[in-house]
Amino acid sequence: MGQHASVISLLIVVTAAFITPIILHRFKLSFIPVVVAEILMGLVIGKTGLNVVHADTWLGTLSTLGFIFLMFLSGLEIDFSAFTKSKKSPGVKREPNSFLASGLIFGGIFIISLGLSFLFVWAGFIDNAFLMTMIISTISLGVVVPTLKEAHLMKTTIGQIILLTAVIADLVTMILLAVFVSLHEGGKGNTWLLLVLFGAGICLYFIGRGFKNRNIFEALSTSTVQISTRAVFTLIIVLVGLSESIGAENILGAFLAGVLVSLLSPNQELLHKLDSFGYGFLIPIFFVMVGVNLNLWALLSDPKLLMLIPLLLLGLFISKLVPVYLLKIWYDTKTVISSGFLLTSTLSLVIAAATIGEKMKIISSKMGGTLILVAVITSIIAPIVFKKLFPRERAANKKLKVVFIGATQLTLPISLELKSGLYETVIYHKESDTKISNSLFDVNEISDYSLETIEKTEAVHADIVVVSTGDEEVNAVLAVGVKEKGIQRVITRIESLDLEESLLEHNVEVFSSFISTKVLLRALIESPSVIDILTNQENALYEIRMRNEEFDGMLLRRFPFIGDIIFVRIFRGNDSIVPHGDTELELNDRLIVTGSKEYVDELKKDLEFCD
Repeated sequence: MGQHASVISLLIVVTAAFITPIILHRFKLSFIPVVVAEILMGLVIGKTGLNVVHADTWLGTLSTLGFIFLMFLSGLEIDFSAFTKSKKSPGVKREPNSFLASGLIFGGIFIISLGLSFLFVWAGFIDNAFLMTMIISTISLGVVVPTLKEAHLMKTTIGQIILLTAVIADLVTMILLAVFVSLHEGGKGNTWLLLVLFGAGICLYFIGRGFKNRNIFEALSTSTVQISTRAVFTLIIVLVGLSESIGAENILGAFLAGVLVSLLSPNQELLHKLDSFGYGFLIPIFFVMVGVNLNLWALLSDPKLLMLIPLLLLGLFISKLVPVYLLKIWYDTKTVISSGFLLTSTLSLVIAAATIGEKMKIISSKMGGTLILVAVITSIIAPIVFKKLFPRERAANKKLKVVFIGATQLTLPISLELKSGLYETVIYHKESDTKISNSLFDVNEISDYSLETIEKTEAVHADIVVVSTGDEEVNAVLAVGVKEKGIQRVITRIESLDLEESLLEHNVEVFSSFISTKVLLRALIESPSVIDILTNQENALYEIRMRNEEFDGMLLRRFPFIGDIIFVRIFRGNDSIVPHGDTELELNDRLIVTGSKEYVDELKKDLEFCD
């Protein structure tokens, strides 16, 4: 009977995790982060609401694994390339050094958080000022990163400052949390054992870097072996086990494993697999269980905890808004205030600190629930206020940067044809190769085509990179290297079928002169009218990615008429949709349209950028 009840509880939790994103999409609640919605769903089915879920071994184990994997992905989210110098944002005369500004802002956040923590101790809300300092000073990367990506700010200086501040906060608070646990549980004699953990992490990093490019890993990366995925999970288990062995929390080992994998710059396919496994299975169970175990009625019945909620929210806003005001030197008031609000979002590490605090009996379960509730509130409020306040650049001023590596008879004319209000093109050409006249083409000479040289160019900040040197081996190496730097689209010229298969596994787009010519000739014979559409400069086929939230969920029949545009096809994930009047547009749809270039450019401005 007990086992039957256990399965029923697991079924309810998994079902709740499954329907949560569907409900958000159906009622257009995109402003609520999915993880927050999962906690709210847990409140409905747990102690606060229907109370139909009862904790047991199965749920406890899966929830713990979800927490561990969440900490791993938190470490993995840290993009260390963000610590390099970022490019200037258009329209700003002078901008701060991203790393220096972020360091100063976090320093201010930590100092103010420490002062506020002593005030909370003095007021009798909590006994440990150090634990409260970590809770106030932490920032949720899980909220900051998607919000910046959605606003297309990841590559701007202000976006990098916000991201780096969150990264530093995550790193510092996690390390301090580990030291805190070690001092309170193991005593001063065991604190040095943390150095053993970090030493082991450094050794594993160098081992991983040595094996990363070995041919054996490529040979074993088949559908049934997936050696890279196995290696990642082995790393997580090793460091989690080592953390528990030295008396530290297992989440520190998981976080460190994520940091190491991030430093090794894994390919995007592996990252997608890890995200899918974590956010598709284990992590939703953890967040739903957080809501299940949260008893709001008990919290609201305690006047002291009820008073703490607004005071802690106020403290979180003060601790972030005051230090961020440093940016007023370079940015307008709306930008500064909205950035401060986004940095108030806290979630994962607050849950970690509250869980550890309860386990160590430093705080009560009611206090832990209150801290988590405040974190949930900030995760809802922060992105909404940021989106409302942050001044968006006009779409007309935004351009997609396309970088060509290699000046050839193909890339040179294409770079000229792409130059418009939508694209900014740059060509990098090897000095020893044929000299190119710079009067007509924007050509920048570089010493060689090594990855180290390319990393010093604007290629690492581009939206699209096209690699077309005279050597396909060089093309392959550069394409993979640039792709691993996080560039969304990388296109390269490859004639070898073996190299083509290898690059496709890294999500690199490949074109071949032989294949292109063969396909073109066959199409000319079989479908000459289609070729006319493709090559006609006035009425060609164009692809537009739908990124404007204003049109999300809009029926095509209600879409504002834009000149002579015709929607030919809609690609949504792996699905190909024939559009009709009742077809709904969704974010990230790839629209294939035809019409005059003037109207297509206007449509791109409306759909690809938000006014």
